[in-house]
Amino acid sequence: MTSPHQPGAAPPPGCPAHATAYQHASADTQAPVKLYGPDFAADPHRFYAELRQYGALAPVEIAPEVTAMLVTDYRAALELLHDDATWSKDSREWMTTVPADSPVMPMLMWRPNVFYADGPAHVRYRDVIVDSFKLVEPHELRARVHHAADTLIQRFGAHGEVDLIGEYARLIPLLMFNNLFGMPDSYSDRLIEAIAGMLDGTSPEEAKAANDAFTNYIMELVGSKKAERGPDLTSWFMDHPNALTDEELIHNVILTMGAGNEPLANLIGNALQRMLSDDRYYHTLSGGALTAHDAIHEVLWNDPPLTNYSAHFPVRDVFFHGTWVRKGQLVMVSYAAANSQFDTTSLGSPGAGGGSHLAWAAGPHACPVKRHALLIATTAIERLTAWLSDIELAVDASALQWRNGAFHRALVALPARFTPITPDQAGATPWHNRDSSPSSSTRSEAISTERPPASAH
Repeated sequence: MTSPHQPGAAPPPGCPAHATAYQHASADTQAPVKLYGPDFAADPHRFYAELRQYGALAPVEIAPEVTAMLVTDYRAALELLHDDATWSKDSREWMTTVPADSPVMPMLMWRPNVFYADGPAHVRYRDVIVDSFKLVEPHELRARVHHAADTLIQRFGAHGEVDLIGEYARLIPLLMFNNLFGMPDSYSDRLIEAIAGMLDGTSPEEAKAANDAFTNYIMELVGSKKAERGPDLTSWFMDHPNALTDEELIHNVILTMGAGNEPLANLIGNALQRMLSDDRYYHTLSGGALTAHDAIHEVLWNDPPLTNYSAHFPVRDVFFHGTWVRKGQLVMVSYAAANSQFDTTSLGSPGAGGGSHLAWAAGPHACPVKRHALLIATTAIERLTAWLSDIELAVDASALQWRNGAFHRALVALPARFTPITPDQAGATPWHNRDSSPSSSTRSEAISTERPPASAH
């Protein structure tokens, strides 16, 4: 627990016993465990088991020369995520201690958006996002997913094989956000190429070109909506009573796209991997004992798409669950480690009212649009497996590779094969009847569309 000592939780100066205790309990005396590299990507849970030997917090290295404390305990994670008086999201002081070109800087660099704001500023940004997404009707959102899914399946349906990550899971969110934020379908490929370049670029030149392309896309998006509003998220962000400045608008649009794209793509990919690898879901995906909803639920507990994040910085030195943490030090939450540590004896059964997974984080900074994300992921998987009911892995499950990095749990590729489909074959195909799915195995989740007052969040 957080120490009751008042500001400056460090031990009093001149006290040898307390100074020794501080030294032994401080993160500075412990060798950090690397959360990157092929070994970590292949089996992160082995690393989490090792980290738990340190206690509720463990020293980690998330990139060369960048260290952090990682919360691996479920109760400690909940306490931190709900305590915005002790823990700040503002990373500006911490940024001065890290190489400016560190690969983790894009995930942790301060910006005027909902991720990095505290107090009233955070509430103000969050209201804009929550209230705007509430205007997206669930039946309309589902129809948009159908359209995006059918568009992609048309591209590979006749081939009989597909990489479900590169050709489906990673692209569905981008098609959705291009549409939801108000850009014509003709802009989708521009957004896809820009995001792909930022994720997969192998040189600084490629990364810069991709970042420039994404910046140009965002500026055109905002410029078009300044000229003419529409029934879209960008326009609703602009017209919200909280009156975002141009800078705030751009950064919150970028944040919403980025925060929605990568985790949602990983959620779809990880759930498909589970469904294609586990006999409980199969022999045919459309007729298995378990559903897409079950696969998503298992992924959120066991392989959350965003595994380690919720960056926080203590506003003072604090003694937290047995470890001294220095003011301004980076502390992150491991959703994956905390979930796997879930003590069903003391906390109850996961998902049965005794506790909730942390894949969406918790507290004031919990994901503001998780129900929309769940609807998109579930519908995307159902649409795919309805059209390609005999789809199966094209390689042994043990041959699948996971992407390197401390933040995400994501497959490099998910090769699959199926009976080819063509637009001229008998019966329904993705080229026809876009407004109705051929089958559905998951109960739809209702989304409230009532718009609350801005002060409700």
